[in-house]
Amino acid sequence: MCVCVCVYVRLFISVFTEWRAELNESPRPLCVCLSRRETAASPCGDLSRGGKLAQSHRLDPRCCTTTTTTMLTRVKSAVANFMGGMMAGGSNGDHPGGSDLPLRFPYSRPEFLGLSPDEIECSADHIARPILILKETKRLPWSTGYAEVINAGKSTLNEDQACCEVLVVKRRPAGSSTPNRTPTTRRRSSLPNGEGLGLRECLESSEDLTLHYWALFDGHAGSGVAVVASRLLHHHIALHLQEVLEILSNPNLLPPTCLGEEPINHHLTPTSQRALTRAASLRGAAGAPGSPSTPPTRFFTEKKVSHESLVIGAIENAFKDMDVQIEKEKAIYNISGGCTALVVVYLLGKLYVGNAGDSRAIIIRAGEVIPMSAEFTPESERRRLQFLAYMQPHLLGNEFTHLEFPRRVQRKEVGKRMLYRDFTMAGWAYKTIEDDDLKFPLIYGEGKKARVLATIGVTRGLGDHNLKVHDSNIYIKPFLSCCPEVKVYPLTQCEHGADDVLVLGTDGLWDVLSNQEVAEAVTCFLANCDPDDQHRYTMAAQDLVMRARGVLKDRGWRISNDRLGSGDDISVYIIPLMYGNKQN
Repeated sequence: MCVCVCVYVRLFISVFTEWRAELNESPRPLCVCLSRRETAASPCGDLSRGGKLAQSHRLDPRCCTTTTTTMLTRVKSAVANFMGGMMAGGSNGDHPGGSDLPLRFPYSRPEFLGLSPDEIECSADHIARPILILKETKRLPWSTGYAEVINAGKSTLNEDQACCEVLVVKRRPAGSSTPNRTPTTRRRSSLPNGEGLGLRECLESSEDLTLHYWALFDGHAGSGVAVVASRLLHHHIALHLQEVLEILSNPNLLPPTCLGEEPINHHLTPTSQRALTRAASLRGAAGAPGSPSTPPTRFFTEKKVSHESLVIGAIENAFKDMDVQIEKEKAIYNISGGCTALVVVYLLGKLYVGNAGDSRAIIIRAGEVIPMSAEFTPESERRRLQFLAYMQPHLLGNEFTHLEFPRRVQRKEVGKRMLYRDFTMAGWAYKTIEDDDLKFPLIYGEGKKARVLATIGVTRGLGDHNLKVHDSNIYIKPFLSCCPEVKVYPLTQCEHGADDVLVLGTDGLWDVLSNQEVAEAVTCFLANCDPDDQHRYTMAAQDLVMRARGVLKDRGWRISNDRLGSGDDISVYIIPLMYGNKQN
């Protein structure tokens, strides 16, 4: 305790000294905020438009408080950063002595932002919280808009990461039975409709597949896993798609049950189709050449699998492979924490939205909201978690109970009848309390405060392999799933206007704004923009982040109706859907 008090005193003195020096030597404002259409600014200058470091700064009276309040805010931010560092480096870190290992990838902001090291450093201002957007010289596929802002002091770094690519999946080399480890070619310049792409179309085979990829990763307990996933997950997806490339390239063929078998043609008549199926079954009958000694079932029903299911399976397996790779590489690299993952793949006229965690995707079409993901939290996955604990009680370490109660059970309530629910129940019932029920519940709390094993608030994602319950040897990873839920949207089967968009956001956005609030904000903003403005989706993303962050007041960050703004990292994509219709 004495050590902590000394640290706090040192932090206060350090920040106070810095504040006094600034107050005496420079008249510049200590807080900066943006107007709605203003490009992102910070005490280091305009980072969104590639501006250089500035010596003077604009003052916005809406967000500037007294100098004393600003100083106290800095003290709180410094203490929060220090405590965040202590938590990240504690005994429950990802790797014992992990700081002695090299990083798998250095920390950075999304590559497509094109920030210099100085700009990255300046973007990590927990007081001004500048909103970063694309520079004027850069564009993403389909004129996608992107904006982000750092947290208000929860962690030193922005633990969100993002990736956006256009990839060409190459056909597997002839005679190869294993996937090509480098199955893609990256198209670097990313103008809409393939304009100005770094890879010339003449170099692509008609049998190659082009996919568009957007992803958000929300890190926790460090940014390491989010950084690694942002660099590698799309390569795992491409690798699995390469395995089924020949099947996907021919929409008239059903996927064969075993690779190498002759695929079934959709255009065969029902009679000939039945004849082929019966002939195929007879080929395996006893006495036929090459048949096994034990005769198989003569007639059988074979389940039909769609091309869409193959793409879903490729995304699901890519997540699993990514998680396995992270676990293996933790032994030789410092890869901290874990992350949620929200991925969108556009392929062959369809959008595939894969989500593992509490980020969210919605489509806004003609002002209406179409949810494209569901959050995975301790509450939404209660029954899965309880069932796992029921089947494998050793995972609870004799410290937790898999049952849920409205509150902690007290010893004086043993023998009484109390409300509870188990994995078999959607509702509640009463049970007689026993001594075993005094253990801490597997799932405790509600809403954003719900936790698994009193530790983590998300139940799906990547990483967290070494995460343990505080001061115990109980691992949390068995309860966490890396498998995404993948939803499909038939993009080319629907007509879309210029204001129809897909919105992706980390939980920092959705914690303070509902689906409907986001839809109304985006629709209203785009309606007031010039339809020919190529930056309209970037500005809409900036406006959305600003609405969720709010402005800094005496009582912290505030949004409309004086509600508490988001103090978390916020990352947002706004993807116009009309460009998808133009791809085919």
